[in-house]
Amino acid sequence: MVRPLTAHDEEIWRELWKAYLAFYETSLSEEVYQSTFARLLGSDDHDFNALVAELDGTVVGITHYLFHRHCWRVENVCYLQDLYAAPEVRGKGIGRALIEGVYEAADRAGAPTVYWLTQEFNHTARQLYDRIGTLTPFIKYQRP
Repeated sequence: MVRPLTAHDEEIWRELWKAYLAFYETSLSEEVYQSTFARLLGSDDHDFNALVAELDGTVVGITHYLFHRHCWRVENVCYLQDLYAAPEVRGKGIGRALIEGVYEAADRAGAPTVYWLTQEFNHTARQLYDRIGTLTPFIKYQRP
């Protein structure tokens, strides 16, 4: 079952997000954890949104997404920023269910597209992404 994140999910959300960040060899300050969780629960249209996936009553996956303006569209588009399923439940459809949950949120919001990034070496996740999305030719650059 996929549902919106609630304030009661903070402990398990933090555990899953830390594991996600560790996969990408990243750690964040306590201030960022607190700020991010508050934004995920915020009501500002510019805030992030979050869904969690439950299996047998336990939260086992998370996703963060947001809607933003796009110069090539009248409607806002949806950016799926983070997606994580606990290793012990991979292959059980958790990632797909979370992405489809974001697709549904985008449809309700009138967003014509959902996009996301992943690292080239994330081969396991890319097997799912190749089935549920379309690989684009874009290459990301950022300020050093």
